[in-house]
Amino acid sequence: MSARTRDTLGGRAAIAGIGATAFSKDSGRSELRLAVEAVRAALDDAGLAPADVDGMVTFTMDTSPEITVAQACGMGELSFFSRVHYGGGAACATVLQAALAVATGTAEVVVCYRAFNERSGRRFGAGVQHREPSAEGAALGWVLPFGLLTPASWVAMAAQRYLYAYGLTPEVFGHVAVVDRTYAATNPAAYFYGRPLTLAEHAASRWIVEPLRLLDCCQETDGGQAVVVTSVERARDLRRPPAVITAAAQGAGRAQEQMTSFYRDELTGLPEMGVVARRLWRSSGLGPADIDVGILYDHFTPFVLMQLEEFGFCGRGEAAGFVAEERLPLNTHGGQLGEAYLHGMNGIAEAVRQLRGTAVNQIPGASRTLVTAGTGVPTSGLVLTSDG
Repeated sequence: MSARTRDTLGGRAAIAGIGATAFSKDSGRSELRLAVEAVRAALDDAGLAPADVDGMVTFTMDTSPEITVAQACGMGELSFFSRVHYGGGAACATVLQAALAVATGTAEVVVCYRAFNERSGRRFGAGVQHREPSAEGAALGWVLPFGLLTPASWVAMAAQRYLYAYGLTPEVFGHVAVVDRTYAATNPAAYFYGRPLTLAEHAASRWIVEPLRLLDCCQETDGGQAVVVTSVERARDLRRPPAVITAAAQGAGRAQEQMTSFYRDELTGLPEMGVVARRLWRSSGLGPADIDVGILYDHFTPFVLMQLEEFGFCGRGEAAGFVAEERLPLNTHGGQLGEAYLHGMNGIAEAVRQLRGTAVNQIPGASRTLVTAGTGVPTSGLVLTSDG
């Protein structure tokens, strides 16, 4: 199987530009407008023009088609366009798709984007309201009749089992929330700028679905984020230092479902992220000790702990202590709990800023970053490194 082999993609493409809209709770603009603003900002950051773009990648969930964004931005012909499924699990995979296109010569400059009015428009946290019959949705038929209608309720099942298996209490999830909010408090782009969090405040927040409290759940955000991918050679001649795509991977686990994989042998880990972890370490030649900054998808705090364990940063059941001891700088932009919920794309941008040395909460000497995408669904990840 492919997870046992080392690919040849690493080092052949780089992120050359990043751009975003303001993050808000009511953008007052269409999702297309948000996408165009983010794409134009990313191109300007790279020092490229819309006419330079010949490829685009986004999410299947995005409402702004590639050709419509291209037209609104003033782009010309496209030789590559692609979409990645599974919600937030697609974030890093958009960059993987772009890197593959660049490495094979299918396209020269590829823009990855995600834009939505997730707070003022369709709110994912509202749960399943209506769904057309489909093979993919059949798994939900085993949980919806029993009241498990929202992402929080689906994650709560695994979180409860995690606590039971390792003899822990819900308070351990607070360490993730506190770290994220501490970084968000010094990030002017973050919704929770100037508002750090204490463990006591986390523990006092209301229950959403036990064992998840309000502050274990990510925000709902309006906004857009885009990144520009091109060859490492071309990126070196552009405006910003390249963030080299050293490794990129997607992963789906055995008996995988979307957020409801309750019939696996155990519920205390994230097998799909384990697939990604093994692939990234093998392809990059790196390991946990080599990473300077971790940008881990944080739609819900328990899954951050499980990701750390899947990647081997600590043992099973030990991640809360790992986070509390701040053994790895984590989500230095504030994450989706503190900065904004952009389906993980803003996390990719933060990893690039850390490598450039321009992050608000800059980690001195950061040259190797790990980024992950949404968990509980088929997912993806990146290892980005500085050039040279």
